[in-house]
Formats: sequence, C-alpha cells, structure tokens
Amino acid sequence: MEKIIFYAFAAILLFAATMVITVRNPVRAALFLVLAFFTSAAIWLMLQAEFLAISLVLVYVGAVLVLFLFVVMMLDIDLAPLQEGFTKYLPLGIIVAALIVAEMITVLNAPQFDIAATAVAGESNTRMLGRLLYTVYVYPFEIASVILTVAIVAAITLTLREHSRKLQDPGKQVAVRKQERVRLVDLRSAKVDKEEKQS
Repeated sequence: MEKIIFYAFAAILLFAATMVITVRNPVRAALFLVLAFFTSAAIWLMLQAEFLAISLVLVYVGAVLVLFLFVVMMLDIDLAPLQEGFTKYLPLGIIVAALIVAEMITVLNAPQFDIAATAVAGESNTRMLGRLLYTVYVYPFEIASVILTVAIVAAITLTLREHSRKLQDPGKQVAVRKQERVRLVDLRSAKVDKEEKQS
C-alpha cells in the first residue's frame, strides 16, 4: 500500500512539475507549483522527514511562491484578461486544493506516521536534527551564520557606495521658491496657428 501511495504522489508531482514549465499562463503555473511543493512535502512525510516537509511548505509555498507571484504582478503582463476570466480558474484551483487535502489526509493517516508514538518514543527527526545541529555541529553552524551575516553586510556596503548615494538637503528643499522650479510655457495650439495663417 505504501508503494502505491508513493507512486501516486510521484505521478502527481511529475504532472505538476511538467505543467509548471509548459503552461503559458503564470497564474496556472503558480497553482501547479503549489501542488508540486505540497506533493513533495507529502513524499517527505512518508519518508518520516517531517522537518524537511514543513520547511518546504513554510519556505517555498509561504515565501518563494509569494515572491514569484509578486514578480509576476510587477512584470508588464496584460493581466486584464486573467482578472476578467477569474471564474474559469476556479475549477483548476478547486482540483489543486482537493488533491492537496487528499494527500495530507492520506499521509497523516498512514500507520508509519504516528505523531503521538514518535513524540513519546523521542524518535522525531526534528528533535534529532536540532540535537545534532546545536551539539555536534554547533561550530560549523555558527561559522555558517557568521559567513552569511558578513555576506549581507558586504552586499549592503556595495550598494551604499559614495558615488551612488543620492543625499538630499532638507534646508535647500524648504528654501526653494516656485520661480526657481516652475517655468510657465505658452503653448499655442495648432488650430490657433492655422486660423491665424488663414486670416
């Protein structure tokens, strides 16, 4: 039974991943990407890697996919037809949501994924990962965090170079007069010029 569930999830994952790269509509691609992420998380739950599964859902679905949709909205894409035809995407959204709910129910009801038993026995891989990360590998973890912090500081420093900084002087802004900033231009219309030439 476990193999059947795994192959079913693998088929759904391959289908969703294929649709993400072949579909022309970015909104449909995002929906299929959600399905692919949740299916990958379900497969990891079957492997009793719940930390990786919840990290995939929180990081990729909660952050990366939101960023992807933000980029899609910021691009110069004509989304008026997409917004007008919102109801035609409703069946696809319902199918994706139903598949995600079915996957979660199937995995969480599996006998090998008993949350209460693993919590009592102390075999949760999240607890084991935390224990390893903060005891055996505490120095590599701290070194990696320092390197990432240095990289962030270096990136901010590179963006704040002196020649690229645009500083404003509030005193000059307050002391500005409209004669210095506004120029009135008399633009005569082409119709008036034509009437003058005819007269």
